[in-house]
Amino acid sequence: MSDKNQIRAEDVRFRVLRLLQENPTRSQRDIAKALGISLGGVNYCLNALVEKGLIKMRNFQEVKDKRKYVYLLTPKGIAEKTALTGRFLARKMREYEALEAEIEAVREELNQSNTGMAQTMKNGLIRGKA
Repeated sequence: MSDKNQIRAEDVRFRVLRLLQENPTRSQRDIAKALGISLGGVNYCLNALVEKGLIKMRNFQEVKDKRKYVYLLTPKGIAEKTALTGRFLARKMREYEALEAEIEAVREELNQSNTGMAQTMKNGLIRGKA
């Protein structure tokens, strides 16, 4: 798997674990909608998280529709979410700093361009009067 794919998969795992920690009763459909990924992708991710021992899936006992589940983070899942949070934050900080530098460079280009255009217009106007 390429680095980009690994990062994307890690981001999805982080976001799924984060959503489940906030609300363990979220449906797969709700998770898919919240993350902008397919329902099949969410199902695949949840099954992988269960297989790795990061979450436990349980049926709601009091609901007639036995397709409803609660997804509980295990202690191992909480530790993994903490590690993913650190890596996610570090990656997003690098992206933010790079974006900030690019914005500053574009601002500088714009300022130079405006200064050059103003000078050109001023020179043109002065020559036009002479």
